[in-house]
Amino acid sequence: MIAVRSLVFVVLFYLWSAIVAVGCAPIILPGPRRWTSAMMSGWAKGIIWLLRVVCDIKVEVRGKQHIPQGASVLAPKHQCMFDVFAQLAWLPDACFVMKKELMWIPFFSWYAIKARMIVVDREGHSTALRKLVRDSQERFAQNRQVMIFPEGTRTAPGAPADYKPGIAALYRQIDVPVHPVATNSGVHWPRHGFLRRPGTIVFEYLEPIQPGLKRADFMRTLEDRIETASAKLLPL
Repeated sequence: MIAVRSLVFVVLFYLWSAIVAVGCAPIILPGPRRWTSAMMSGWAKGIIWLLRVVCDIKVEVRGKQHIPQGASVLAPKHQCMFDVFAQLAWLPDACFVMKKELMWIPFFSWYAIKARMIVVDREGHSTALRKLVRDSQERFAQNRQVMIFPEGTRTAPGAPADYKPGIAALYRQIDVPVHPVATNSGVHWPRHGFLRRPGTIVFEYLEPIQPGLKRADFMRTLEDRIETASAKLLPL
C-alpha cells in the first residue's frame, strides 16, 4: 500500500510542479520578484497538501518563536530534497544557496534567477566563498533569509555529520544571526528511492547563534544544536 501511495504521490508531484512552472511562467517571470516568491510558496504548500492527503505524511513546524522575520542565515539539517523547498511555504522571504549544476534544469533555473537564489560553484573554493558572502550581503540588505545547508549534501537520518567550511566562512563575514534547523524528513522522504512513509515530518527551529563567536566555537555550537535536536526527532 505504501508503494502504491508513494507512486501516486510522485506522479502528482511532477504533474503539479509542471502545471505551476509552465502555467505561471507567462505571468510570473515578467513580473516583480515578490510574485515569484509567492508562487514558490504556493507550490510548496501544494506539495505539503499532497503529502498529507496521498501519503498520510503531516508536516509540523516547531520553535516558531525562532523563525527569523528579517535578515538572517538559516542552517537546516539536510536529509532529502523536501528540505530545500518545504520551508518556502512559511518563511517570510527566503532564498537558498544552490549548486550551479541545478541551473541546467528548464523552468527551475528561470525561477531561481527571478527569485534571486544564490548560485555557487562548489569547485570554485575561495572564489565561490567570496561570491557567497557578497551575494548573501546583498540579500540581507533586502531583509531576506539566506538558507545554506551546512553539510552541503543530503545525509541519511542518524548518519555521521560532515559539516563543510562554507557556513563558517559566511558566519565570519556577516553580522546577522544563524538559525539552526533540525529535522527528521529523511525518515519519511528518503534521499534515494520513491517510498514516502506515513508519519510526521518535523522542522524544528532552534535558538539562533548570534554573531561574534570564534570559528571553532561557532561550528561546534552549530553542529551540537542541529545534531542533538535532529536525533531526538528520530524514531526509537
